[in-house]
Amino acid sequence: MRKRFGRNDIILISVIVIISVALLLIWKLVYLKGQDTDSDACVEVTIDGRAYGTYPLSKDDTIEIKNGDGDVTNTLVIKGGVADMTSADCPDHLCVKKKAISKEGESIICLPNKVVVTVKSDTKSDIDSISK
Repeated sequence: MRKRFGRNDIILISVIVIISVALLLIWKLVYLKGQDTDSDACVEVTIDGRAYGTYPLSKDDTIEIKNGDGDVTNTLVIKGGVADMTSADCPDHLCVKKKAISKEGESIICLPNKVVVTVKSDTKSDIDSISK
């Protein structure tokens, strides 16, 4: 004997799919609201915890990040509102393989060279998170 989907089974599956899609859309709207890059967004570059410089994402630029000896360790390219690490002299090149960043709080980290690039913005997000 073959069991077929009954009318109630189809209704149940449809309701589950609709609820899942609705929850996904609500999550995307709530989570991504305020996450877009603002015109005042900038990237902050630090080396070994010390500020190296702050650069606006609105202006295309190429920043050669140098260590204490004056040697270029990393190259950061800002183009089209995104920042991307294009070269590094570290052995693993994980920072170069990381995708370009443009949203508040995103970062590129080069551990061997102790370089951290983070997107900052003066605009406050409407979303607050509270942890208990």
